[in-house]
Amino acid sequence: MIRNTLTETTLKTSDFNFVLPQELIAQHPSDKRDEARLMVIDRRSGEITHKIFKDVIDYLNPGDVLVINNSKVIPARIYGKKLRDGGEDGANVEFVLLRQMELDTWEALVRPGRRLKPGTQVTFGDGMLMATIKEIVDDGNRIVKFDYDRASGRNLYSILDEIGKMPLPPYITEELRDNSEYQTVYAKEEGSAAAPTAGLHFTDELLGRIRAKGVKVVPVMLHVGLGTFRPVKVDNIADHVMHSEFFSVTEQAADDINEARKNGGRIIAVGTTSCRTLESAADESGTVHAMTDDTGIFIYPGYKFKAVDALITNFHLPESTLLMLVSALAGSDLIKTAYSTAITQRYRFFSFGDAMLIL
Repeated sequence: MIRNTLTETTLKTSDFNFVLPQELIAQHPSDKRDEARLMVIDRRSGEITHKIFKDVIDYLNPGDVLVINNSKVIPARIYGKKLRDGGEDGANVEFVLLRQMELDTWEALVRPGRRLKPGTQVTFGDGMLMATIKEIVDDGNRIVKFDYDRASGRNLYSILDEIGKMPLPPYITEELRDNSEYQTVYAKEEGSAAAPTAGLHFTDELLGRIRAKGVKVVPVMLHVGLGTFRPVKVDNIADHVMHSEFFSVTEQAADDINEARKNGGRIIAVGTTSCRTLESAADESGTVHAMTDDTGIFIYPGYKFKAVDALITNFHLPESTLLMLVSALAGSDLIKTAYSTAITQRYRFFSFGDAMLIL
């Protein structure tokens, strides 16, 4: 388990609060992904520039590396019925799959938790999928073993595609027009319970233009859990325990990143998940190592970045660990100015909102 090495801070969770008008919370992505707005922040000069997202290519140089998270969101929210004595007892049950433990065994957020004790069985999709509660993790989380007709040729992911719903964050109250809205164009590795949303702004055409400019696009993987939406509930942020997420950096990705750095190229992370992956896999010299592990790294002001030179991200929730991360990179004062400017300029916030490039 990789965690932050910082242990002391005087920063309070309330230092990262701000008031956001409800109407600025985006309910759908831009009709054209790469035509969302882009705020460009120069950390050195403090200058803030307003652009369109596809203009991001103008800030990328030949020899740079753009690091993307290719994790794919699964339709992890499923609705079923609790079983009793071989039949349904009528109780409605909701699962959100959070983390694969082993084949067909997952940690899931379950509701209502008080009624789902070890040994309880639940049926989904008119018997297409069965679940047995194996272990209590905490009040709302359970270890769950799934069973289904393997002879049918289905696996758990194909069943989820049929009966599951995308696990949208609670601030998105409108239905998706299409599941692809909540998926990056380069999503590949199934396992996320939430989208790495900074990547939602890229199109295949824009990525092609970026590659043609001499910028290498390098995938890493971090499966995003719902913990990314959990509020920080402690006053002193150093007391917060970060949720753990599974990540992987291949040998090829590590080689590409390290070669670019050696040749003077910048490492630009697409999203806080790519950033946390790189910082988890980097040693103190900034060399990124191939590895597969869990990370609970918590990045907040005072953290010294080892691998990431620049970051493409969205506008984040008040008092969130994501806002703390971007404040660590750009400086709290500059981020406060940027967010105040974004509200004045009517930028769209959160998962489907506009983007920020921190240079």
